[in-house]
Amino acid sequence: LDFPGVGTLESFNTDGLRTLLKTIDVPNMKEKTLRYPGHAERMRMLRETGFFDKAPMDVGGAPVAPLDVTSQLLFSQWRLPEGEEDLTVMRVILEGEKDGRPARRRFDLFDRYDKETRTTSMARTTGYTCTAGVRALAAGLYRTPGITPPEFLGRDEGCFDFMMEKLVERGVVFRAS
Repeated sequence: LDFPGVGTLESFNTDGLRTLLKTIDVPNMKEKTLRYPGHAERMRMLRETGFFDKAPMDVGGAPVAPLDVTSQLLFSQWRLPEGEEDLTVMRVILEGEKDGRPARRRFDLFDRYDKETRTTSMARTTGYTCTAGVRALAAGLYRTPGITPPEFLGRDEGCFDFMMEKLVERGVVFRAS
């Protein structure tokens, strides 16, 4: 997929939206993760050669889980150095019917590291969304008791609008078309 300001990214199926399968009637849903070209093949190679295996194997007389070694080697290499700029892109496409007619909406997000606050884009797009949800609850916009998946707040128009306004206040902006 091509994104203005980013370039070409590869996409592959992932399953982070699992709760939607039980909470909303969505007969055809796809979630894809976007990464730099070649990412999926590199991860496949690591998986297929055993680097993500959890079962310990004998290494010099000691039991060692390959995943533990992989984690030690890679996580420090993948951690962003202080001040390194990241970015987040997301595209949501909704297709269905509205008032008996075919309807399609698209929401695009392009967010960058905030140099002024030194806040990563990943923190901005995830953390600010969570705090907007908490503020919606505190404001009494959502009153259903118990554990609630995030999509329940999103399908309530008042909560949705409130949360989107809070994100815009922080500079996290979705473009709708």
